[in-house]
Amino acid sequence: MTDDDKAELVRLASELIRRRSYSGEEKAVAEYIHDYMLENGFDNAEFDGYGSVIGCIRGNEPGRTVLLDGHIDTVRADDEALWKHGPFSAEIEDGKLYGRGASDMKGSVACMIRAAIIFARDCRKRFKGSVFVSCSVHEECFEGIASLSIAGIVKPDFVIIGEATSGTLKIGQRGRAEIVVETQGVSCHSSNPEKGINAAYHMCRLVEHMRKAIPNEHAVLGKGISELTDLISEPFPGSSVIPARCIATFDRRTLVGEDESSVLSQMDEAIACCKKEIPELKAKAYVREASADCWTGAVIKSKRYFPAWLQDEDSEIVIKSIRGLRRSGIDFTVSHFDFCTNGSGFAGMLGIPCIGYGPSLENLAHVRDEFISLDDLHKAPKGFVAIISELLA
Repeated sequence: MTDDDKAELVRLASELIRRRSYSGEEKAVAEYIHDYMLENGFDNAEFDGYGSVIGCIRGNEPGRTVLLDGHIDTVRADDEALWKHGPFSAEIEDGKLYGRGASDMKGSVACMIRAAIIFARDCRKRFKGSVFVSCSVHEECFEGIASLSIAGIVKPDFVIIGEATSGTLKIGQRGRAEIVVETQGVSCHSSNPEKGINAAYHMCRLVEHMRKAIPNEHAVLGKGISELTDLISEPFPGSSVIPARCIATFDRRTLVGEDESSVLSQMDEAIACCKKEIPELKAKAYVREASADCWTGAVIKSKRYFPAWLQDEDSEIVIKSIRGLRRSGIDFTVSHFDFCTNGSGFAGMLGIPCIGYGPSLENLAHVRDEFISLDDLHKAPKGFVAIISELLA
């Protein structure tokens, strides 16, 4: 990249950070990206129903389609007073660009947009196929759901997920499921507890059985995880009232080969074991469903089950991505995401060949004083261009 390219990349990333875009509130940054694409060499740019931005640059010959995807929503920064650098200030200090979304993942979104522009500019659009960049909404809570709409419009042959990869090429990820477990009791006055059934006591026993259930393990993706994340009794507050209902949420990190029914069957087995100890136990487990408003007025909704995915190391997308990075002299290793991404939609649900590659460190997501190093920011477009060039060769 030229010095002018580097300066423009930092400027673009800074503009994205300055526009607050919590999930469902992405309008300002989406509209900025839409206009930027049209003013900087994209052939067209559009919004889908959810409000994701989709831009395209077409080559001079027909060919396949590569999609670079990055989400533009961020987690909240409700502790803003505790930030040294304001979450929407885009301040630069000691070679770091600060702000909410700098690492997760507005810095990468800027890199992908600029990479598409640089790729098309440097080859004078003499390439086969099309390069799309999607800037998706509502990823933080609905990983992969907005992707389904994007894929329906773009119909990509390959997808590059631009999440932070700490200098690695990601070929898969564990999935995520929010499993709700409920116990039902009988409410009564707490001065006469023997007249009721305490749903919270039953839940305490049941949680111990849930902890004994050992999730599966995968040779590449590692161990599945099942972790209790919250526990709520009803009524709350229980002023002199025995809880008639208790609700627990488990964060279940899933593996390829698992599905909703197999994950729930483990929970059902734990309930059955607990019922042998507590015959009157009434309990059930299910996948949580959720919905949220989009900035367009549409409603995004789904079960909170986002599947795992894994590419074969000898698949075309992996082989060509490796070749492109090596030819460009970029150091990297092959690994997988520990967290969930939009790849759950593209690869996990739709089976589209997908890899992950992007700037910054994975552990900088969602932290106070989030940042991306300018060095990482400057290097990433070269990697994106290298991969695009091979996939469209």
